[in-house]
Amino acid sequence: MLYQGDAIRVERQDGDLALLTFDLKDEAINKLSSSVIGELSQAVEALESEAGLMGLVIASAKDVFIVGADITEFHAMFAKDEAFLVDMNTRIHALFNRIEDLPFPTVTALNGLALGGGCELGLTTDFRVMAETAQIGLPETKLGIVPGWGGCVRLPRLIGADNAIEWIAGGSQNDAATAFKVGAVDAVVPQSQLLAAARDMIDKANAGDFDYRARRTEKSSPLKLNAVEQMMAFETAKGYVAGKAGPHYPAPIEAIRVIQKGAGEERERAQAIEAQAFAKLAKTDVCYNLVGLFMNDQAVKKKAKQYEKDAKAVEQTAVLGAGIMGGGIAYQSAYKGTPILMKDIKSEAIELGLKEARKLLTKQLERGKLSQTRMAEVLSNIRPTLSYGDFGQVDLVVEAVVENPRIKGAVLTEVEANVADDTILASNTSTISIDRLAANLKRPENFCGMHFFNPVHRMPLVEVIRGAKTSDAAVAATVAYARQMGKTPIVVNDCPGFLVNRVLFPYFGGFSGLVEHGVDFERADKVMERFGWPMGPAYLLDVVGIDTAVHASEVMAEGFPDRMAHNGKSAIQVMLDNQRLGQKNGKGFYVYEEDKKGKPKKTHDDEAHRLVAGVVRETRELSDDEIIARMMVPLCMETVRCLEDGIVGSPAEADMALIYGIGFPPFRGGALRYIDAMGVAEFVAVAKRLAGELGALYAPTARLEEMAANGERFYPDASDR
Repeated sequence: MLYQGDAIRVERQDGDLALLTFDLKDEAINKLSSSVIGELSQAVEALESEAGLMGLVIASAKDVFIVGADITEFHAMFAKDEAFLVDMNTRIHALFNRIEDLPFPTVTALNGLALGGGCELGLTTDFRVMAETAQIGLPETKLGIVPGWGGCVRLPRLIGADNAIEWIAGGSQNDAATAFKVGAVDAVVPQSQLLAAARDMIDKANAGDFDYRARRTEKSSPLKLNAVEQMMAFETAKGYVAGKAGPHYPAPIEAIRVIQKGAGEERERAQAIEAQAFAKLAKTDVCYNLVGLFMNDQAVKKKAKQYEKDAKAVEQTAVLGAGIMGGGIAYQSAYKGTPILMKDIKSEAIELGLKEARKLLTKQLERGKLSQTRMAEVLSNIRPTLSYGDFGQVDLVVEAVVENPRIKGAVLTEVEANVADDTILASNTSTISIDRLAANLKRPENFCGMHFFNPVHRMPLVEVIRGAKTSDAAVAATVAYARQMGKTPIVVNDCPGFLVNRVLFPYFGGFSGLVEHGVDFERADKVMERFGWPMGPAYLLDVVGIDTAVHASEVMAEGFPDRMAHNGKSAIQVMLDNQRLGQKNGKGFYVYEEDKKGKPKKTHDDEAHRLVAGVVRETRELSDDEIIARMMVPLCMETVRCLEDGIVGSPAEADMALIYGIGFPPFRGGALRYIDAMGVAEFVAVAKRLAGELGALYAPTARLEEMAANGERFYPDASDR
């Protein structure tokens, strides 16, 4: 043994080959924490001082290679100044360069995931061999930074500027076939042959069949692009990437600039450019919030896995109601491998549900994402039925009939009589109380809510709603099923609107108030879209459906009359009164026509403005900042109340639910992180000012005022900045 640490060991094999193995103690994965980097430095020192070596293979003893740097260290690390960050990256560059400069050929054997720093470490060696099932990529721009350990330098020199820009700016994970096609790896083999193939490459390099020195020269020299080629590659990419990333995410464009600035430089100078850019981005609010988002996502997934441990197997499911929603649920379940019965009382509805599933699969087929065989396999997992004949074998039933408590209650009572005693029943309701729906059930402990968001195949969130009598077993099985469907489940407690809709409707309340004070709804949309929302409030209401929104707002007003009841007629009610239902019938706040791709495209409509003018009570001149405050304060305040009321278990779950459920701007980190960023005291001051004029919807809670007085925050890590 040449070296043995807690994460790395180096041993001689076959006399002259060194095998450096990553195997982080007491962890399921390998990651490059500061302590692991320290071990890597010692391991390289051992390699440099060992005589008679003819090659090095870097490999992993785990199911993954290395998933990247240890992101849990980022907030504290990035709180330090830019000079510290530049120095840190410069030292890691020097370490990686020592690996690249070892006096014998080197190969990395990539298995599982090789991401971020793991990918960059692999790029230091002369060659890479990859398992067929492995994935490789540089996802740093998704955290608001650029690759900082040589990714922006080595990857373009290996696979060309165009491919490198696509990988780095997009932050994509790439399969083995893609990596081999562009030249990021030199061979793809079955997992079982990985180490043997790596050893074979070492032998061939030593025999002169592979010129490893030429590869090193290529990686450390300027990019082979003339001035015109550089301009074409980089300037074209900047325009495209800026359009995709939007104005709030600087990292993808900065990554292109780093590659461009370093293109004409030797290795160390190009690395210095990368280190400076990394340090600058690491200090931004966007980076801080995106790193926080990653941490929250990990916390939410960890909690779901804990539920999953106690869950009974969910192998056969059913959905009641075969409309667009039921068809979407059936598609998602079948696509992810859980067979599902799709029941309705009408054969036309069954055909509609199957049509929805076929439409989604056909799109996948046309994009080359799946084969005819796979499409047939997914469809065979959906079994339509008009009866309860096979429901005795079902582990979990999702009720997805019309959003009406009487109809839902009747259907749930009926299905309960046709399933086994331990079958879980879950209602896909967006607002109706789970306790109310459970009132007539004989086994309420087997019942909970399972709120999907539309469109089901795209929206990652599922709210799992626990009623007063819901058992842990029912919650665990429902969480497990949501994860089987590829969704992120968040468990919440029962109340009107649960978490996401309870928080969303005060936002719409803020919008209604703005319109009544003479703010043009199209202006409100533009302001909130510039703030970072994927669509403004009027446009979002059209997408949700005006009738759906009015029904939900009535439920919310009944549940929270002190702040959500509406005096007089709102702009949303006016739309409904005039049969303007939004996208579903082609007219709402906007009118809609299909574009070339068959998607609804919104356009201005004078009639909508004329109708809305009837609800204006007085006209006020409001700044963009005031519009933002009047929209965001009610949303954030309701999130605070949900946390204080125990509807949601933690700030991380609350923020992730809003990001995954309603498109809260990710770069702002979520409602509670947004309050932290503003400062709790400052937020309370704004809320109190607005509450004095606009009422209880804006009023801060006593606990939030206490937090402001004590200098508290929702996220303790925020104090490390």
